[in-house]
Amino acid sequence: MKVSIIGLGRVGSTLAYTLLLKGAADELVLVNRTRERAEGDALDLQHAHLFIDSKIDIRAGEIADTAGSEVIAYCASAPWKDNFNNRLDAAVANTRLMEELIPALAEASPDAKLVVLSNPVDVLTWHAIRLSAFPPERVMGTGTLVDSARFRELISAQVGIHPSDIRAYSLGEHGDSQFLAFSGAEAGGEPLEDRPDRRAMFERATRAGYEVFNKKGCTNYAIAMAAAYVIETIRADARHTMPLSTLIDGTDKRGGYAGVAGVCLSVPVVVGREGIVRWMQPELNEEETQAFAHSADVVRAAIVGTLGG
Repeated sequence: MKVSIIGLGRVGSTLAYTLLLKGAADELVLVNRTRERAEGDALDLQHAHLFIDSKIDIRAGEIADTAGSEVIAYCASAPWKDNFNNRLDAAVANTRLMEELIPALAEASPDAKLVVLSNPVDVLTWHAIRLSAFPPERVMGTGTLVDSARFRELISAQVGIHPSDIRAYSLGEHGDSQFLAFSGAEAGGEPLEDRPDRRAMFERATRAGYEVFNKKGCTNYAIAMAAAYVIETIRADARHTMPLSTLIDGTDKRGGYAGVAGVCLSVPVVVGREGIVRWMQPELNEEETQAFAHSADVVRAAIVGTLGG
């Protein structure tokens, strides 16, 4: 499988290394605004490849070299500015950058699955669908995948059950308005009770990204591992269920949640070789339905703020 990574900052470089370690691609093309950076990463990864058994062709390239990619991992971002307070503050700059890149990438690989890692991921996933003209099932953002995993880890320690046996999804925006769908959460088949201590755990899980960023200036390992998991699932047609940012269009097929339509938000989806193969329809209680609608309003306002700039 040919995978192209667009943007070789901390996240893109870590994703390339993770895919190498996992043997999750047969061909890896690295594209960066500064060609020399991509060449350096490619050379370093080629040297790392000498110590593992999997066979993978790794090279730097331009957008033309991504032609025929089965997966495009979009990690490109404008530089973070000191006056940015959250992910939404980067929306306009990253939208302008995406407008430069996505049409050419889509033309080079018209059948690709596009995985968006850059923030604000919900806004950019929406723009990626618009700019690529790909069907929504082939465009997905990493969304609340890491947030949900962090929460499951915290709950795992409390209830003494492995995180993989816990079903609990953070839904909505990958940002301050996301919420935990406690009404459908369960651990080992038992309902996961909505309690104040668990809400505090969820708050801790959702703020963890900011904590990491404040301490080291970026987040890269967890998001790269999450994106690699998505790509592995596509490669293997594994049909795993995970919360990803996807277009909510108000239909039964693609998330008929709370009358929301026209935005990208995280909901549980099934991922396979063709991208998103099924949108799950968890039953939300009244509070969660309102939270989902609020999250949609937040993302919709951010999208409007990026148009026509």
